[in-house]
Amino acid sequence: MSPPTPRLRRALLVLTTVLAALLCALAPLPAAADGSAGTAPADTAPAADTAPAADTAPTVGDGPADWTARPAGGDADRDARPYVYLEGTPGTALQDRLAVTNPGRAPLTVRLRGDGRAGAWIGFAADTVTVPARTRAEVPLALTVPPDAVPGDASGEVVADDGDEEIRVPVRVRIGGPTLAALTVEDVEISGDTIRYALVNRGNAMLEPRLAVRADGVFGTLLDRPERPLPLELAPGRRVERTEPWPDAPALDAVTVRLRVTAPGGARAEAEASATYIPVAPAVGGVLLVLGGLALLGSGAYRRRRTRRGDPEPPATETGGTEPPGTETGGTEPPGAESADDGQPTTETRPLVKAGPLVKAGAES
Repeated sequence: MSPPTPRLRRALLVLTTVLAALLCALAPLPAAADGSAGTAPADTAPAADTAPAADTAPTVGDGPADWTARPAGGDADRDARPYVYLEGTPGTALQDRLAVTNPGRAPLTVRLRGDGRAGAWIGFAADTVTVPARTRAEVPLALTVPPDAVPGDASGEVVADDGDEEIRVPVRVRIGGPTLAALTVEDVEISGDTIRYALVNRGNAMLEPRLAVRADGVFGTLLDRPERPLPLELAPGRRVERTEPWPDAPALDAVTVRLRVTAPGGARAEAEASATYIPVAPAVGGVLLVLGGLALLGSGAYRRRRTRRGDPEPPATETGGTEPPGTETGGTEPPGAESADDGQPTTETRPLVKAGPLVKAGAES
């Protein structure tokens, strides 16, 4: 049997390498000793899921590890109210409570104050409260609606501050009486790929506006976004400036953008703005091209006009006293002059032209 050729040896080597790679891929990897590879045993929970014991809670120095301030309610987080909500008529006093929880090992001292329109109507049983370690304290508060308050919704905040951290609790107040939902869209402006506008609550009710956007160009509709809720609550008298992105704005077109805003209660407003999109570089090039063409047309028209009119001939000059042909002398009438009808010569005379001395050709001086 003849020995294998070099080509056959190379084929066998490649085949052996491929088989070895397949065997390595199919073989299970051994678990690493430090747990960096493989899977954790089923009966061993991850370290991140293991909560520390209550007596070993981490603290920063001797201060509280964390604290909260929220409307008083159930003990569980799911039962806690997201904000303080009160209802009343003008001139009435409404009461509620604020819960401050201190899970740390040291006492917690917080200062309380109101902020915003409804926050200015709030008074606390104590403006400064000290909460013992691992204790929750409930602070009574009273909100007095002014006698001249306009019916509708009012908003504000309760601010709890420990000197390092500040927690704000929203406050919503519904004032009894007839309500009016009204808003306007103002200062609509188109700037490149951004639409800017402002919303103003002109009524006395809290509004949750919805926005629809439409843009029309020369050749049809460029943008048509259906009505969608905006992520904000517009309090009475509040003005908010917002922007609407338009990443697909045209490069060359004349567009009109229309904004339509609605809100529950029958509030509705519309506004529009126009803009012209012109590329800068092509526009400058076009202007230069037009100016150059006008300059060429003007130059050609000027040359044609001079050609049709002709250049003026230079005036004749006297040479050496020689009399030009046809020069009249002495005031004699030209041949062929006729008398008047009465046979008398006419009295009209022509101006005399002074002739220079005659010089005979070849005469000696």
